[in-house]
Amino acid sequence: MNRYIIRKHSFSLVIGDMPINVLEFLEHSAAVYPDKPAFADEHNSYTFAQTLHIAKAVGSRLARTVQPGNPVAVFMERCALAPACFWGAVYAGCFYVPLDAQLPEHRLNLILQTIQAPALLVDAKNAAMAQKLRFNGELVRVEEAAEAAVDERTLQIIRDSTIDTQPLYAIFTSGSTGVPKGVLISHKSVLGFIEQFTETFGISADDVIGNQAPFDFDVSVKDLYATLKCGATLCIIPRQYFSMPARLMAFLSQHRVTTIIWAVSALCVAASLKAFDVQTPLYLNKVLFSGEVMPIKHLNTWREHLPEALFVNLYGPTEITCNCSYYIVERNQPLTGSLPIGQPFRNTRILVLNKHNEPVSEGAIGELCVLGSGLALGYYNNPEQTARAFVQNPLNPHYPERMYRTGDLARYNERGELLFLGRSDYQIKHMGHRIELGEIETAVNALEGVRSCCCLYDENNQFIYLLHESEGLSEKDILLALRQTLPKYMLPQRIIALEHMPLNKNGKIDRIRLREEYVPGKSS
Repeated sequence: MNRYIIRKHSFSLVIGDMPINVLEFLEHSAAVYPDKPAFADEHNSYTFAQTLHIAKAVGSRLARTVQPGNPVAVFMERCALAPACFWGAVYAGCFYVPLDAQLPEHRLNLILQTIQAPALLVDAKNAAMAQKLRFNGELVRVEEAAEAAVDERTLQIIRDSTIDTQPLYAIFTSGSTGVPKGVLISHKSVLGFIEQFTETFGISADDVIGNQAPFDFDVSVKDLYATLKCGATLCIIPRQYFSMPARLMAFLSQHRVTTIIWAVSALCVAASLKAFDVQTPLYLNKVLFSGEVMPIKHLNTWREHLPEALFVNLYGPTEITCNCSYYIVERNQPLTGSLPIGQPFRNTRILVLNKHNEPVSEGAIGELCVLGSGLALGYYNNPEQTARAFVQNPLNPHYPERMYRTGDLARYNERGELLFLGRSDYQIKHMGHRIELGEIETAVNALEGVRSCCCLYDENNQFIYLLHESEGLSEKDILLALRQTLPKYMLPQRIIALEHMPLNKNGKIDRIRLREEYVPGKSS
Protein backbone atom coordinates (compact mmCIF):
# COMPACT_ATOMS: atom_id res chain seq x y z
CA MET A 1 0.00 0.00 0.00
CA ASN A 2 1.32 3.44 -0.88
CA ARG A 3 1.96 5.27 2.41
CA TYR A 4 1.97 8.67 0.68
CA ILE A 5 -1.77 9.09 0.32
CA ILE A 6 -3.18 12.52 -0.40
CA ARG A 7 -6.19 13.22 1.73
CA LYS A 8 -8.21 16.19 2.94
CA HIS A 9 -9.31 16.79 6.48
CA SER A 10 -10.05 19.83 8.58
CA PHE A 11 -9.18 22.22 5.77
CA SER A 12 -5.79 20.59 5.27
CA LEU A 13 -4.06 18.79 2.47
CA VAL A 14 -1.80 16.19 4.02
CA ILE A 15 0.73 13.84 2.46
CA GLY A 16 1.06 10.89 4.78
CA ASP A 17 1.27 12.36 8.26
CA MET A 18 3.37 15.35 7.33
CA PRO A 19 1.67 18.70 8.01
CA ILE A 20 2.18 21.44 5.44
CA ASN A 21 0.50 24.35 7.24
CA VAL A 22 0.77 25.42 10.89
CA LEU A 23 -3.01 25.76 11.01
CA GLU A 24 -3.10 21.96 11.18
CA PHE A 25 -1.58 22.26 14.67
CA LEU A 26 -4.37 24.62 15.68
CA GLU A 27 -7.12 22.50 14.16
CA HIS A 28 -5.81 19.31 15.77
CA SER A 29 -5.53 20.84 19.25
CA ALA A 30 -8.97 22.41 18.90
CA ALA A 31 -10.40 18.99 18.01
CA VAL A 32 -8.67 17.16 20.87
CA TYR A 33 -8.80 19.89 23.56
CA PRO A 34 -11.68 22.19 22.49
CA ASP A 35 -12.48 23.56 25.94
CA LYS A 36 -8.95 23.73 27.30
CA PRO A 37 -7.44 27.22 27.89
CA ALA A 38 -4.94 27.89 25.12
CA PHE A 39 -3.90 31.52 25.62
CA ALA A 40 -4.40 33.64 28.72
CA ASP A 41 -3.39 37.10 29.92
CA GLU A 42 -4.31 39.21 32.95
CA HIS A 43 -7.77 39.97 31.63
CA ASN A 44 -8.83 37.31 29.12
CA SER A 45 -8.52 33.62 28.34
CA TYR A 46 -9.35 31.77 25.13
CA THR A 47 -9.81 28.05 24.64
CA PHE A 48 -8.46 26.24 21.60
CA ALA A 49 -11.96 26.15 20.11
CA GLN A 50 -12.41 29.89 20.65
CA THR A 51 -8.96 30.64 19.21
CA LEU A 52 -9.80 28.56 16.14
CA HIS A 53 -13.14 30.30 15.62
CA ILE A 54 -11.65 33.80 15.97
CA ALA A 55 -8.78 32.94 13.61
CA LYS A 56 -11.27 31.74 10.99
CA ALA A 57 -13.42 34.86 11.48
CA VAL A 58 -10.41 37.17 11.09
CA GLY A 59 -9.26 35.17 8.08
CA SER A 60 -12.70 35.42 6.48
CA ARG A 61 -12.75 39.19 7.03
CA LEU A 62 -9.27 39.67 5.57
CA ALA A 63 -10.00 37.42 2.60
CA ARG A 64 -12.64 39.86 1.40
CA THR A 65 -10.05 42.52 0.55
CA VAL A 66 -6.55 41.02 0.78
CA GLN A 67 -5.10 38.66 -1.82
CA PRO A 68 -3.23 35.55 -0.59
CA GLY A 69 0.55 35.85 -0.42
CA ASN A 70 0.54 39.38 0.98
CA PRO A 71 1.84 40.55 4.37
CA VAL A 72 -0.67 41.54 7.04
CA ALA A 73 0.65 43.79 9.81
CA VAL A 74 -0.73 43.08 13.28
CA PHE A 75 -0.46 46.10 15.59
CA MET A 76 -1.75 45.29 19.05
CA GLU A 77 -0.84 44.55 22.62
CA ARG A 78 0.88 41.31 23.65
CA CYS A 79 -2.34 39.67 24.76
CA ALA A 80 -4.26 36.40 24.59
CA LEU A 81 -6.16 37.53 21.50
CA ALA A 82 -3.08 38.30 19.40
CA PRO A 83 -2.23 34.70 18.36
CA ALA A 84 -5.71 34.21 16.87
CA CYS A 85 -5.15 37.38 14.82
CA PHE A 86 -1.81 36.07 13.55
CA TRP A 87 -3.45 32.87 12.38
CA GLY A 88 -6.36 34.82 10.94
CA ALA A 89 -3.85 36.30 8.50
CA VAL A 90 -2.67 32.76 7.75
CA TYR A 91 -6.24 31.57 7.09
CA ALA A 92 -6.46 34.37 4.51
CA GLY A 93 -3.43 32.85 2.77
CA CYS A 94 -1.17 35.67 3.95
CA PHE A 95 1.76 35.94 6.34
CA TYR A 96 1.69 38.06 9.48
CA VAL A 97 4.08 40.78 10.63
CA PRO A 98 3.77 41.43 14.38
CA LEU A 99 4.31 45.07 15.38
CA ASP A 100 4.95 45.78 19.05
CA ALA A 101 2.92 48.70 20.37
CA GLN A 102 6.00 49.74 22.40
CA LEU A 103 8.06 50.48 19.27
CA PRO A 104 8.88 54.11 18.40
CA GLU A 105 6.75 55.60 15.63
CA HIS A 106 9.80 56.06 13.38
CA ARG A 107 10.67 52.36 13.49
CA LEU A 108 7.06 51.34 12.90
CA ASN A 109 7.00 53.51 9.79
CA LEU A 110 10.24 51.99 8.49
CA ILE A 111 8.76 48.50 8.84
CA LEU A 112 5.49 49.49 7.18
CA GLN A 113 7.38 51.15 4.35
CA THR A 114 9.34 47.93 3.79
CA ILE A 115 6.40 45.51 3.75
CA GLN A 116 3.81 47.70 1.98
CA ALA A 117 1.05 45.63 3.59
CA PRO A 118 -2.45 45.96 2.12
CA ALA A 119 -4.01 45.60 5.60
CA LEU A 120 -3.15 46.40 9.20
CA LEU A 121 -4.99 44.66 12.02
CA VAL A 122 -5.21 46.97 15.04
CA ASP A 123 -6.91 46.74 18.44
CA ALA A 124 -8.92 49.50 20.11
CA LYS A 125 -6.08 50.53 22.40
CA ASN A 126 -3.74 51.32 19.48
CA ALA A 127 -6.25 52.55 16.90
CA ALA A 128 -5.41 56.22 17.45
CA MET A 129 -1.69 55.54 17.10
CA ALA A 130 -2.31 53.54 13.92
CA GLN A 131 -4.04 56.56 12.38
CA LYS A 132 -0.82 58.57 12.81
CA LEU A 133 1.39 56.03 11.03
CA ARG A 134 2.42 56.40 7.41
CA PHE A 135 0.24 53.54 6.24
CA ASN A 136 -1.81 53.59 3.04
CA GLY A 137 -3.57 50.24 3.29
CA GLU A 138 -6.79 49.24 5.01
CA LEU A 139 -7.04 49.55 8.81
CA VAL A 140 -9.02 46.58 10.11
CA ARG A 141 -10.19 46.66 13.72
CA VAL A 142 -9.45 43.42 15.54
CA GLU A 143 -12.67 43.55 17.52
CA GLU A 144 -14.75 43.87 14.34
CA ALA A 145 -12.84 41.15 12.46
CA ALA A 146 -13.17 38.70 15.36
CA GLU A 147 -16.97 38.97 15.07
CA ALA A 148 -17.09 38.45 11.29
CA ALA A 149 -19.02 35.55 9.79
CA VAL A 150 -16.82 32.56 8.97
CA ASP A 151 -16.70 31.84 5.24
CA GLU A 152 -15.73 28.17 5.20
CA ARG A 153 -15.87 27.88 1.41
CA THR A 154 -13.41 30.72 0.82
CA LEU A 155 -11.06 29.42 3.51
CA GLN A 156 -11.17 25.98 1.88
CA ILE A 157 -10.28 27.39 -1.54
CA ILE A 158 -7.35 29.31 -0.06
CA ARG A 159 -6.09 26.29 1.86
CA ASP A 160 -6.21 23.98 -1.13
CA SER A 161 -3.67 26.16 -2.92
CA THR A 162 -1.18 26.49 -0.08
CA ILE A 163 2.26 24.86 0.03
CA ASP A 164 4.68 24.48 2.94
CA THR A 165 7.31 26.82 1.51
CA GLN A 166 4.95 29.80 1.69
CA PRO A 167 5.91 32.47 4.24
CA LEU A 168 4.28 32.24 7.66
CA TYR A 169 5.62 35.37 9.37
CA ALA A 170 8.20 38.14 9.10
CA ILE A 171 10.02 39.34 12.20
CA PHE A 172 12.10 42.49 11.94
CA THR A 173 15.62 42.67 13.34
CA SER A 174 18.11 45.52 13.35
CA GLY A 175 19.91 46.37 10.13
CA SER A 176 23.45 47.72 9.75
CA THR A 177 22.15 50.47 7.46
CA GLY A 178 19.69 51.72 10.07
CA VAL A 179 16.70 50.15 8.28
CA PRO A 180 15.21 47.07 10.02
CA LYS A 181 15.43 43.75 8.16
CA GLY A 182 12.32 41.59 7.83
CA VAL A 183 13.30 37.94 8.34
CA LEU A 184 10.81 35.84 6.37
CA ILE A 185 10.11 32.34 7.76
CA SER A 186 8.12 29.62 6.00
CA HIS A 187 5.56 27.14 7.32
CA LYS A 188 7.96 24.32 6.54
CA SER A 189 10.70 25.76 8.72
CA VAL A 190 8.42 26.24 11.74
CA LEU A 191 6.75 22.84 11.33
CA GLY A 192 10.09 21.04 11.24
CA PHE A 193 11.62 22.99 14.10
CA ILE A 194 8.67 22.77 16.50
CA GLU A 195 8.26 19.02 15.94
CA GLN A 196 11.78 18.34 17.16
CA PHE A 197 11.84 21.16 19.73
CA THR A 198 8.83 19.77 21.62
CA GLU A 199 10.04 16.20 21.26
CA THR A 200 13.60 16.94 22.41
CA PHE A 201 12.53 18.75 25.58
CA GLY A 202 9.41 16.74 26.40
CA ILE A 203 6.84 19.52 26.03
CA SER A 204 3.29 18.15 26.12
CA ALA A 205 -0.36 18.97 26.76
CA ASP A 206 0.41 18.85 30.49
CA ASP A 207 2.61 21.93 30.27
CA VAL A 208 1.83 25.53 31.09
CA ILE A 209 4.24 27.89 29.31
CA GLY A 210 5.02 31.27 30.87
CA ASN A 211 5.53 33.77 28.04
CA GLN A 212 8.11 36.53 28.56
CA ALA A 213 9.12 37.56 25.02
CA PRO A 214 7.24 40.10 22.89
CA PHE A 215 5.48 38.53 19.93
CA ASP A 216 7.74 40.33 17.45
CA PHE A 217 10.79 38.64 19.03
CA ASP A 218 11.52 35.14 17.76
CA VAL A 219 11.85 33.67 21.27
CA SER A 220 8.04 33.88 21.41
CA VAL A 221 7.72 31.66 18.31
CA LYS A 222 8.68 28.70 20.51
CA ASP A 223 6.02 29.67 23.06
CA LEU A 224 3.26 30.07 20.48
CA TYR A 225 3.89 27.01 18.35
CA ALA A 226 4.82 24.63 21.17
CA THR A 227 1.45 25.54 22.68
CA LEU A 228 -0.30 24.97 19.37
CA LYS A 229 1.48 21.71 18.54
CA CYS A 230 1.07 20.04 21.94
CA GLY A 231 -2.20 21.45 23.24
CA ALA A 232 -0.35 23.17 26.10
CA THR A 233 -1.49 26.42 27.76
CA LEU A 234 0.32 29.74 27.28
CA CYS A 235 0.14 32.32 30.09
CA ILE A 236 1.34 35.79 29.17
CA ILE A 237 3.37 37.29 32.04
CA PRO A 238 2.85 41.06 32.48
CA ARG A 239 5.97 42.95 31.41
CA GLN A 240 6.24 44.90 34.67
CA TYR A 241 6.51 41.71 36.75
CA PHE A 242 10.10 41.20 35.60
CA SER A 243 11.16 44.07 37.84
CA MET A 244 8.90 42.86 40.67
CA PRO A 245 10.34 39.55 41.93
CA ALA A 246 7.55 38.82 44.40
CA ARG A 247 4.88 39.30 41.72
CA LEU A 248 6.84 37.27 39.17
CA MET A 249 7.35 34.24 41.40
CA ALA A 250 3.78 34.38 42.66
CA PHE A 251 2.54 34.46 39.05
CA LEU A 252 4.56 31.36 38.12
CA SER A 253 3.16 29.41 41.06
CA GLN A 254 -0.39 30.72 40.85
CA HIS A 255 -0.69 29.78 37.17
CA ARG A 256 1.15 26.47 37.65
CA VAL A 257 3.77 27.37 35.05
CA THR A 258 5.91 24.34 34.21
CA THR A 259 7.98 25.72 31.31
CA ILE A 260 9.71 29.00 30.60
CA ILE A 261 11.55 29.87 27.39
CA TRP A 262 13.06 33.25 28.22
CA ALA A 263 15.73 35.66 27.11
CA VAL A 264 18.85 35.32 29.25
CA SER A 265 18.46 38.82 30.67
CA ALA A 266 15.04 37.94 32.14
CA LEU A 267 16.58 35.07 34.11
CA CYS A 268 19.46 37.30 35.20
CA VAL A 269 17.14 40.05 36.45
CA ALA A 270 15.17 37.54 38.51
CA ALA A 271 18.36 36.11 40.01
CA SER A 272 19.97 39.50 40.72
CA LEU A 273 16.79 40.80 42.38
CA LYS A 274 16.89 37.74 44.67
CA ALA A 275 13.50 36.55 43.50
CA PHE A 276 14.08 33.11 45.04
CA ASP A 277 14.35 34.71 48.49
CA VAL A 278 10.66 35.51 48.09
CA GLN A 279 9.35 32.25 46.65
CA THR A 280 10.44 29.27 44.60
CA PRO A 281 8.07 28.41 41.73
CA LEU A 282 6.23 25.27 42.75
CA TYR A 283 5.66 23.65 39.36
CA LEU A 284 8.53 24.89 37.19
CA ASN A 285 10.47 21.97 35.68
CA LYS A 286 11.84 23.24 32.35
CA VAL A 287 13.98 26.38 31.99
CA LEU A 288 15.17 27.17 28.47
CA PHE A 289 17.09 30.34 27.62
CA SER A 290 18.70 32.10 24.67
CA GLY A 291 19.59 35.46 23.17
CA GLU A 292 22.84 36.23 25.03
CA VAL A 293 25.58 34.45 26.95
CA MET A 294 24.18 33.13 30.24
CA PRO A 295 26.36 34.16 33.21
CA ILE A 296 27.19 31.01 35.15
CA LYS A 297 26.61 32.58 38.56
CA HIS A 298 23.02 33.53 37.67
CA LEU A 299 22.40 30.10 36.17
CA ASN A 300 23.74 28.47 39.32
CA THR A 301 21.24 30.50 41.37
CA TRP A 302 18.39 29.06 39.33
CA ARG A 303 19.85 25.54 39.50
CA GLU A 304 20.31 25.76 43.26
CA HIS A 305 16.62 26.53 43.80
CA LEU A 306 15.30 24.21 41.09
CA PRO A 307 17.64 21.20 41.35
CA GLU A 308 15.29 18.82 39.50
CA ALA A 309 14.49 21.14 36.59
CA LEU A 310 15.75 20.74 33.03
CA PHE A 311 18.03 23.63 32.02
CA VAL A 312 18.80 24.17 28.34
CA ASN A 313 21.05 26.71 26.63
CA LEU A 314 19.63 27.46 23.17
CA TYR A 315 21.51 29.16 20.36
CA GLY A 316 20.46 30.59 17.04
CA PRO A 317 19.55 33.81 15.24
CA THR A 318 16.11 34.70 13.87
CA GLU A 319 17.29 33.76 10.37
CA ILE A 320 17.36 30.02 11.14
CA THR A 321 13.89 29.77 12.77
CA CYS A 322 14.71 30.40 16.41
CA ASN A 323 17.50 27.93 17.23
CA CYS A 324 19.96 25.63 15.51
CA SER A 325 21.73 24.12 18.52
CA TYR A 326 21.13 23.28 22.17
CA TYR A 327 23.04 22.27 25.29
CA ILE A 328 21.34 20.41 28.12
CA VAL A 329 22.97 21.25 31.44
CA GLU A 330 23.74 18.11 33.41
CA ARG A 331 22.04 18.23 36.80
CA ASN A 332 25.07 17.43 38.97
CA GLN A 333 27.67 19.06 36.75
CA PRO A 334 29.61 21.94 38.35
CA LEU A 335 29.74 24.89 35.98
CA THR A 336 32.60 27.32 35.36
CA GLY A 337 33.57 29.53 32.44
CA SER A 338 31.08 29.68 29.56
CA LEU A 339 28.27 27.30 28.66
CA PRO A 340 28.59 25.45 25.37
CA ILE A 341 25.89 26.05 22.80
CA GLY A 342 26.03 22.30 22.32
CA GLN A 343 24.96 20.25 19.36
CA PRO A 344 22.83 20.93 16.28
CA PHE A 345 19.15 20.07 16.18
CA ARG A 346 18.24 17.22 13.87
CA ASN A 347 18.15 18.18 10.17
CA THR A 348 20.55 21.04 10.83
CA ARG A 349 24.21 21.19 9.91
CA ILE A 350 26.66 23.66 11.40
CA LEU A 351 29.98 24.63 9.86
CA VAL A 352 32.71 26.68 11.51
CA LEU A 353 34.69 28.33 8.71
CA ASN A 354 37.83 30.44 8.65
CA LYS A 355 38.33 33.55 6.50
CA HIS A 356 39.24 31.32 3.55
CA ASN A 357 35.90 29.46 3.83
CA GLU A 358 37.65 26.34 5.08
CA PRO A 359 36.62 24.28 8.13
CA VAL A 360 38.69 25.35 11.12
CA SER A 361 41.11 22.98 12.78
CA GLU A 362 40.34 21.63 16.25
CA GLY A 363 40.18 24.45 18.81
CA ALA A 364 40.49 27.19 16.19
CA ILE A 365 38.00 30.06 15.91
CA GLY A 366 35.81 30.64 12.88
CA GLU A 367 32.46 31.97 11.75
CA LEU A 368 29.46 29.82 12.59
CA CYS A 369 27.43 28.99 9.47
CA VAL A 370 24.18 27.01 9.28
CA LEU A 371 22.53 24.76 6.70
CA GLY A 372 19.17 23.00 6.81
CA SER A 373 15.43 23.41 6.36
CA GLY A 374 15.24 25.97 9.18
CA LEU A 375 16.85 28.70 7.10
CA ALA A 376 14.71 31.76 6.46
CA LEU A 377 13.43 32.48 2.97
CA GLY A 378 15.47 35.69 3.17
CA TYR A 379 14.86 39.34 4.04
CA TYR A 380 11.59 40.74 2.73
CA ASN A 381 12.04 43.29 -0.06
CA ASN A 382 15.80 43.27 0.53
CA PRO A 383 17.60 41.17 -2.11
CA GLU A 384 21.01 42.75 -1.49
CA GLN A 385 21.11 41.88 2.23
CA THR A 386 19.66 38.45 1.46
CA ALA A 387 22.42 37.73 -1.07
CA ARG A 388 25.09 38.73 1.45
CA ALA A 389 23.81 36.57 4.32
CA PHE A 390 22.34 33.54 2.52
CA VAL A 391 25.05 32.15 0.30
CA GLN A 392 26.08 29.01 -1.53
CA ASN A 393 27.84 26.49 0.73
CA PRO A 394 31.50 27.08 -0.28
CA LEU A 395 32.30 23.43 0.46
CA ASN A 396 29.80 22.24 -2.15
CA PRO A 397 30.53 23.26 -5.77
CA HIS A 398 28.23 20.60 -7.24
CA TYR A 399 24.65 21.79 -6.71
CA PRO A 400 22.76 24.69 -5.07
CA GLU A 401 22.89 24.49 -1.27
CA ARG A 402 22.00 27.57 0.76
CA MET A 403 23.99 28.48 3.87
CA TYR A 404 23.41 31.27 6.37
CA ARG A 405 26.43 33.21 7.64
CA THR A 406 25.59 34.16 11.22
CA GLY A 407 28.47 36.59 11.83
CA ASP A 408 29.02 34.77 15.15
CA LEU A 409 32.38 33.35 16.16
CA ALA A 410 32.66 29.83 17.55
CA ARG A 411 34.97 26.90 18.13
CA TYR A 412 34.66 23.29 19.25
CA ASN A 413 35.80 22.17 22.69
CA GLU A 414 37.53 18.87 23.44
CA ARG A 415 34.12 17.14 23.74
CA GLY A 416 33.08 18.25 20.27
CA GLU A 417 30.61 20.80 21.64
CA LEU A 418 30.24 24.23 20.13
CA LEU A 419 31.33 27.27 22.11
CA PHE A 420 29.96 30.72 21.23
CA LEU A 421 32.70 33.35 21.37
CA GLY A 422 30.84 36.52 20.45
CA ARG A 423 30.01 38.49 17.36
CA SER A 424 32.58 38.95 14.66
CA ASP A 425 31.65 42.63 14.74
CA TYR A 426 32.45 42.70 18.48
CA GLN A 427 36.02 41.67 17.68
CA ILE A 428 38.44 44.58 17.98
CA LYS A 429 42.10 45.25 17.31
CA HIS A 430 43.54 46.86 20.46
CA MET A 431 47.20 47.40 21.34
CA GLY A 432 48.12 45.07 18.49
CA HIS A 433 45.90 42.25 19.78
CA ARG A 434 42.69 40.75 18.42
CA ILE A 435 40.23 40.86 21.31
CA GLU A 436 36.70 39.48 21.71
CA LEU A 437 34.72 41.93 23.83
CA GLY A 438 32.55 38.99 24.83
CA GLU A 439 35.51 37.40 26.62
CA ILE A 440 35.88 40.50 28.82
CA GLU A 441 32.14 40.48 29.53
CA THR A 442 32.30 36.82 30.59
CA ALA A 443 35.09 37.62 33.05
CA VAL A 444 33.19 40.59 34.50
CA ASN A 445 29.91 38.68 34.78
CA ALA A 446 31.71 36.04 36.83
CA LEU A 447 32.53 38.58 39.56
CA GLU A 448 30.48 38.45 42.75
CA GLY A 449 28.17 41.45 42.88
CA VAL A 450 27.93 42.10 39.14
CA ARG A 451 24.35 41.95 37.87
CA SER A 452 25.09 42.64 34.20
CA CYS A 453 27.68 44.34 32.02
CA CYS A 454 28.52 45.45 28.50
CA CYS A 455 31.85 46.19 26.79
CA LEU A 456 32.16 48.71 23.95
CA TYR A 457 35.14 50.05 22.04
CA ASP A 458 36.01 53.65 21.16
CA GLU A 459 38.20 53.29 18.08
CA ASN A 460 39.14 56.98 17.94
CA ASN A 461 40.70 57.02 21.40
CA GLN A 462 41.41 53.26 21.54
CA PHE A 463 39.61 52.80 24.83
CA ILE A 464 37.70 49.71 25.99
CA TYR A 465 34.61 50.81 27.89
CA LEU A 466 33.06 48.63 30.57
CA LEU A 467 29.55 49.60 31.66
CA HIS A 468 28.18 47.58 34.54
CA GLU A 469 25.34 47.25 37.00
CA SER A 470 26.76 45.97 40.27
CA GLU A 471 26.33 45.90 44.00
CA GLY A 472 29.17 47.09 46.22
CA LEU A 473 31.92 47.00 43.59
CA SER A 474 34.24 49.93 42.90
CA GLU A 475 36.30 50.46 39.78
CA LYS A 476 39.37 49.41 41.76
CA ASP A 477 37.69 46.19 42.89
CA ILE A 478 36.79 45.26 39.32
CA LEU A 479 40.26 45.96 37.93
CA LEU A 480 41.95 44.00 40.72
CA ALA A 481 39.72 41.01 40.02
CA LEU A 482 40.10 41.18 36.24
CA ARG A 483 43.89 41.27 36.52
CA GLN A 484 43.63 37.74 37.92
CA THR A 485 41.99 36.39 34.75
CA LEU A 486 42.71 38.73 31.83
CA PRO A 487 45.94 39.94 30.22
CA LYS A 488 46.77 43.61 30.67
CA TYR A 489 45.83 44.54 27.08
CA MET A 490 42.26 43.32 27.71
CA LEU A 491 41.63 45.46 30.78
CA PRO A 492 39.06 48.24 30.22
CA GLN A 493 40.31 51.83 30.27
CA ARG A 494 36.94 53.34 31.17
CA ILE A 495 34.65 51.76 33.77
CA ILE A 496 31.19 53.24 34.26
CA ALA A 497 28.75 52.11 36.95
CA LEU A 498 25.06 52.30 36.06
CA GLU A 499 22.13 52.11 38.42
CA HIS A 500 20.20 50.10 35.84
CA MET A 501 21.49 48.55 32.64
CA PRO A 502 19.20 49.67 29.78
CA LEU A 503 17.44 46.84 27.96
CA ASN A 504 15.85 46.92 24.56
CA LYS A 505 12.31 45.69 24.09
CA ASN A 506 13.53 42.12 23.49
CA GLY A 507 15.12 42.06 26.94
CA LYS A 508 18.70 42.28 25.67
CA ILE A 509 21.23 44.90 26.76
CA ASP A 510 20.63 48.00 24.64
CA ARG A 511 24.12 48.44 23.18
CA ILE A 512 23.00 51.13 20.74
CA ARG A 513 21.71 53.34 23.55
CA LEU A 514 24.85 52.76 25.62
CA ARG A 515 27.07 53.74 22.70
CA GLU A 516 25.08 56.90 22.08
CA GLU A 517 25.12 57.98 25.73
CA TYR A 518 28.55 56.98 26.98
CA VAL A 519 31.03 56.21 24.19
CA PRO A 520 32.32 59.06 21.96
CA GLY A 521 33.43 58.57 18.39
CA LYS A 522 33.18 55.48 16.22
CA SER A 523 32.75 52.44 18.43
CA SER A 524 32.22 48.69 18.32
